Amino acid sequence: MKKILLIAVLLCGVGASAQSIKVKGFIRDSIGEPLSLANVIATVQSSGAIESYGITNDDGKYQLDLPKGETYVLKASFLGYNPAEKVLVVPADGENVDYNFKLLQQDNLLDDVELIYEMPVTVKGDTIIYNADSFTSGEERKLGDVLDKLPGLEVNDDGEIQIEGKTVSKVMVEGKDFFDGDSKLATKNIPADAVGKVEVLRNYNEVGQLKGLGNDQDSYAINIKLKEGKKNFWFGEITAGAGVAEANSDQDDGSYLIHPKLFYYNPKYSINVITDFNNIGEVPFTFRDYFNFTGGFRNFNRGGGTTFNVRDSDLGFTTTQNNRANKLDTKFLAANFSYAVNPKLDVSGFAILSDNKTNIVNNSVRQFALSGITENTNSNSDTRNQLAMMKLSSVYKPSTNFQLDYDALIKTSKQTEDSNTLSVVQGFTNDVTEELENKPFSINQNLNAYYTLNDKNIFAGQAQYLYQDEDPFYQAVQDAVPFRGVFTDIDETNADPSDTSTDTFDPLFDADRFSINQQKNVITNKFDGKVDYYYVLNNVSNLNVTLGSTFSKQQFDSGIFQLLDGESTNTFTGADYNNDVAYTFTDAFLGLHYKLKTGAFTLTPGATLHNYGLKNEQLGTEVTQNDWMVLPDLNVIWELKKSENIRFNYSINAQYSDINDYARGYVFNSYNRLFRGNRNLENSLAHTYNLSYFSFNMFNYTNISGNINYSRSIDAIKQTTDLEGISQVSSPFNIDSNFPDESLSVFARFSKRVKKVQFRLNANVSWSNTFNNINEEILESSSFTQGYTASAQTSFKEFPNFEVGYRLTLNEYDNGAGEQKFTTQRPYANVDFKFLKDFTFNAEWDFYDYSNQENTIENSYSFFDANLYYQKGESPWEFSVQATNILDTGSINNDSFNEQQQLSSTSEYFVLPRIVMLVVKYDI
Repeated sequence: MKKILLIAVLLCGVGASAQSIKVKGFIRDSIGEPLSLANVIATVQSSGAIESYGITNDDGKYQLDLPKGETYVLKASFLGYNPAEKVLVVPADGENVDYNFKLLQQDNLLDDVELIYEMPVTVKGDTIIYNADSFTSGEERKLGDVLDKLPGLEVNDDGEIQIEGKTVSKVMVEGKDFFDGDSKLATKNIPADAVGKVEVLRNYNEVGQLKGLGNDQDSYAINIKLKEGKKNFWFGEITAGAGVAEANSDQDDGSYLIHPKLFYYNPKYSINVITDFNNIGEVPFTFRDYFNFTGGFRNFNRGGGTTFNVRDSDLGFTTTQNNRANKLDTKFLAANFSYAVNPKLDVSGFAILSDNKTNIVNNSVRQFALSGITENTNSNSDTRNQLAMMKLSSVYKPSTNFQLDYDALIKTSKQTEDSNTLSVVQGFTNDVTEELENKPFSINQNLNAYYTLNDKNIFAGQAQYLYQDEDPFYQAVQDAVPFRGVFTDIDETNADPSDTSTDTFDPLFDADRFSINQQKNVITNKFDGKVDYYYVLNNVSNLNVTLGSTFSKQQFDSGIFQLLDGESTNTFTGADYNNDVAYTFTDAFLGLHYKLKTGAFTLTPGATLHNYGLKNEQLGTEVTQNDWMVLPDLNVIWELKKSENIRFNYSINAQYSDINDYARGYVFNSYNRLFRGNRNLENSLAHTYNLSYFSFNMFNYTNISGNINYSRSIDAIKQTTDLEGISQVSSPFNIDSNFPDESLSVFARFSKRVKKVQFRLNANVSWSNTFNNINEEILESSSFTQGYTASAQTSFKEFPNFEVGYRLTLNEYDNGAGEQKFTTQRPYANVDFKFLKDFTFNAEWDFYDYSNQENTIENSYSFFDANLYYQKGESPWEFSVQATNILDTGSINNDSFNEQQQLSSTSEYFVLPRIVMLVVKYDI
């Protein structure tokens, strides 16, 4: 496949150079000064179609590639200048041409703005504007297909938009939030034919008063400008389909798809409605999306130096993933609105409902490095995730000097999982049944106020309040004695409940099958508040003073009990098996930052003084801590050119844990893993360094970005683990500073557009080295992972389009007892083309070759999907035959390593079978 990719690249390059000429020159103003980022466009004189375009570099130089045998109109333009034109005849035997433009300033700028918007790409300050039709072929179906063809943008496998390797969290349509906080809903649902312009907003700040005062360099937003025919009208589509799955599969109810979508936009209000009901593996909103979804809430006190996160319940629910599901049934409904009540007040919001039922079947080989034991498991899990969330927002701006925002995000869900695992260890078979249930609820409220006293003095106030209630229940029923060897032998009488001096599992009664249950409840009340004062010294510098506080109060209750034959209950009454913990965390801080722009450099040094207070109350006693710290940070930006910069960030972060790491009583993580907190746990310090580079050369459409991240944790919070066989009991502790945790990651991306072909190269390399205490011995573990991707993608208007690529993933794990290496090679190819005027065909092929170094594991498989569409002319009706997993691949593989358990795993997941469907779509 690598040879095929190389040949395709060479053919594209040779063909382009043999059939075209280069037109190059300079664009200058009336006194001969070069005009950087001026536009040049070449249209075919006979049809007016855009053939090529370019943007000048810092020297005012442009370059175009034009096919031979045509007559073109060259048009040069720049904001604030009168455009200039030239007719250029390129004969069949034509040669390269040099031509320079001189532009004169104009009085009326409005006409030039209209001309600018006709260009394929326009740069206006921090905004890059793409004309979508200049990059697409007409075969794109969703917004994600459009964005993936724009220079500098990429849509990953999860549907997230990435720019310079960073994920975009805010997507707007006509300036209005589209499900604020999630880009995947936009890329998977907005129709491609509705997209007119795509605006990439770099250095984005939601509050105009604060723009440029802080460091917004890592903030990006996308704004979609609709085509004229999509404004002030309802548009969307209604899709429905039915089909059959492979006869030997479990999909006995047949396959179905119902997917209506409606959109409406006008200057005063907008409405978006998205629904999706299917059982073919399309997951619009996953369990992971739910917990990651913040609804666009701002990152509180970014750069303040404190890391304190309230964790969600860690019951180990199986995550809904379509590429690992044996069966998957999805029901999804989402609605989003915005309304301009008056010129001073805007309100908006959304509601999301989701119900996913998933069956996951996998076989795993788990190798415990310390004991040399291998566990083979066969698991079958049925998971149901019922999720709901709602957000309401308001922005009140009575004047340019004052703005008041309020947001409320409510999330609730019910997750249940029933799983059966057959575990085989050294010839002994253990039949394990697990039941999990959790019904978390949370409400997060955010109030922000911004006031500009005058040009020199700006104030910003921010307050957040979080209430979260979780009540996870866990049950494990198994043949084996739980935690044999980790605890003392079982006793048929309860241990003395007042004796907590030793770690024993004595309360366990003997039984044919051991049913261990755990109830847990965690309630969190967390308040964050701060005030920022900005004093603008001059045009190139300002001071920022921050005063604020975090207050978190958590209550943790849990208990373990055994269900006996006859449904009687053996309640574990000892303090080791129950928790009643109150935990308080406070952080009062005062920060000072100074921002200075000098020449090509922008420097922002700063430091924050913190007073931390911790208190945990349990077992009738109280443990407190009080710490004072000064945490420095530094941000440096070196602007090499307008679209090229180097950034450096350094910070020290104090990392604190929430109540889960302080509760002393045992908590079940799985049928063979117990965890207990450490009430004397202290914080760790992490030194973080980040160096990034970005270059977007509009002259030759070359995009290069990369970053290096290095982190070193001192007194890191690690796990001390008692491991016997496959059973373990772990607890957090602060490891000695002589054993620091280190991690290094390097990311690089290169893309270049040559005429109608986009070339991409990506590399992602990460290394980590960690220490853990296992069976009273400090063990060192390291992992080294590498991922490389090379691809070429075309966007012809009249010819078939293709994408060919090759992905290589290398995973290496070294746990001190041995090394393991896994390799995944993944060539892939996609094709789209129209034929017989009204038919469109597209197909996707992915090949996987998975193996380990010892060649004890080797598996090759591929996925092939194809769709045939028929739509006559401009008819709103479209009919299609869609087929997934045509080769009927049965399973996939992956590997992982857990350094805290000294455990490496290789897993095989059974996937959805071949599905063939007849689908009807009606465009509104």
